[in-house]
Amino acid sequence: MPKYMLIMRGTDESNAALMAGFEELAATTYHYIEELVKAGVFVAAEGLDDAGQGVVVDFSGETPVVTDGPYGETKELFGGYFLLDVASKQEAVEWAKRVPSVTGSKIEVRRVAGDDEMPQDSEGSVEERAGSESTGRI
Repeated sequence: MPKYMLIMRGTDESNAALMAGFEELAATTYHYIEELVKAGVFVAAEGLDDAGQGVVVDFSGETPVVTDGPYGETKELFGGYFLLDVASKQEAVEWAKRVPSVTGSKIEVRRVAGDDEMPQDSEGSVEERAGSESTGRI
């Protein structure tokens, strides 16, 4: 089955609302994850730290430039994700509609490319595959 990532996006306003009702939303999210597990589609879920605590590595010049985050507009940042193993994009969308959230936030649904869609003859993909096999990902 294909994997889909549900990417959590917010604005300054929705992030503030999320923090104001964090305990209630955390409890609701815990129950949502239990539903994903019971349905057999849960792979992973993680929340990200404040974007202001990160850095950006920019490769637009000859050498990478590192600057303190966040970068871009707030609507470009994401705060976490769910990774699901579902049968179709439509099933991923149905699960996305049920994610506990606050007004103003958005969820981007993206399919994760499978190993069979990656070039297998390049040196990098051979090394990546070896690393995946050694960690049990394959």
